[in-house]
This record gives sequence, C-alpha cells and structure tokens, in this order.
Amino acid sequence: WRINGSKIFITNGVRADFCVLVARTGKPEDGAHGISLFLVDKDLPGFTVSRKLKKVGMHSSDTAELSFQDVEVGDDAVRGEVGQGFYHLMWELQGERLIGAAGSIAGAEVAFEQTLAWCKEREAFGRPIGKFQVNKHKLVDMYTEITVAKNFVYSVAEQWDKGEYPVSEISMTKLVVGRVTSQVADTCLQLWGGMGYMAETPISRYFRDSRLIRIGAGTDEVMKEIIAKTSLGL
Repeated sequence: WRINGSKIFITNGVRADFCVLVARTGKPEDGAHGISLFLVDKDLPGFTVSRKLKKVGMHSSDTAELSFQDVEVGDDAVRGEVGQGFYHLMWELQGERLIGAAGSIAGAEVAFEQTLAWCKEREAFGRPIGKFQVNKHKLVDMYTEITVAKNFVYSVAEQWDKGEYPVSEISMTKLVVGRVTSQVADTCLQLWGGMGYMAETPISRYFRDSRLIRIGAGTDEVMKEIIAKTSLGL
C-alpha cells in the first residue's frame, strides 16, 4: 500500500510513535465502503510532522498536522478488514464522545469546587462573597447543572458498558455537557473576578480548556443532526 495526503488537528501527533490512519482504499463512489484503517510507524520514509499547532487551550497535549508522501506499508498494517474502516471509526467515535463528555464534566466539577472554596474565602464588605445572594444562586445553579449532567453521563456510560450502542444518547450527553461546562467556565471566572483573568490561576486554564468539548469529536451542530436523525426521524 502507498499512502499520500495530509491530515490536520491530530492529537499527540508530535509525540506519538505510531498513528492509526484513515485512508481511502476504494473508489470515491464506494463511499463509506472504500475506507480502511492502517497502523503507520512514524519512522517510515515519507511520514512527516508538518507542524505543531498553537492552540487556545489544552497545552499539555500537542496537536499536529501530519503529511504522507509515498509512505509504503504492507498488508500487516491494515487494521480490521479492507474497506471496513469507516464502520470501526464510527464505533470508536461514540466512545470518544462519551469519554470526552465524562472528562469535561469532571473538569467542571473541579472548577466548581475551586470556585466554591474561593467564594468562601474571598471577602468583600466584611463577609465572604459566597454569602451574597446573587453569588450564592450562581453557585447553586452550577452545582445543580453539574449534578444533572454527571448523572446523565453515568446513565449513558452504563448503557455503553452493557454493549449497547446508544448513539443518540451519547450525542445528547456531549451536547448537554458542552453547554454546562461552557457556562460553568464563564460563571466561575466571573466569580473569581480579576484574579480569574490571570494566567496564574487554575480557573483561567479551565476557561481555555473547556471550550474544546463543543468542537472536538463532532461539533454541537453535528450532535444535533445526529439526534434529529436517530431520535426524531428528521
């Protein structure tokens, strides 16, 4: 097999020793049936890390653009069956979305706990800022939304663990968690005030990192399309 092409937005593309490559092995008219998976060694001639991308957040995980120019691999590099790569990819993508949602709601919980501690410690006008009703209600709203979203993640994860394939529910989970984490990130930073906007505080990192869940592994808009098709027949 000879591989040519390029792909951008590859997580850990700089530090990885191998990559699982999705490549077209059939004709364009074959559609999903013309896609295969290959395990490709980074040291092979023609395999190049074109560049390391600069991101808003998630700095602890590199993201790269990879290029392939006449990279040759044998039949032993094929993962699964030739022409079935798309179906393997779709199965694994559901798991990625669910794991992403779980990680994001966990991050929201940590950010909330740090903000709650801050609101109990930081004082204004002689009392902790968390005692002011407007701030107290913001904390209650976040706590409630995080709890509901987390329980939804647990419920769908249980379905997945049983071997079920809850595509619509996973899409709903990712959509809901994305909304919650974005709102939590914004509210937490607001409660931290000026300190929240400083790079030295952990809440500023969460604000940057949390935004990815609404883009990676399928945007909010893609999740809505899946839900419309699988649950609403639209």
